Amino acid sequence: MTAIGKVQVKLIKSLAGRLKQHQACVWGLGLRRLNQSVHVDDTPENRGMMNKVHYLIEVKEA
Repeated sequence: MTAIGKVQVKLIKSLAGRLKQHQACVWGLGLRRLNQSVHVDDTPENRGMMNKVHYLIEVKEA
């Protein structure tokens, strides 16, 4: 079994007026409030969601 890395994701812009698909990606990453940070697994599925909403979030290696 390989170890999966973690990344820290922070919501830096509001979801108001954004596309429903983009809101769903942010919620799927576990972000609910502005300036909230979460640690998520560095998987291709999560990377895809992060790439889609790159203009709303800030990503750091954890």
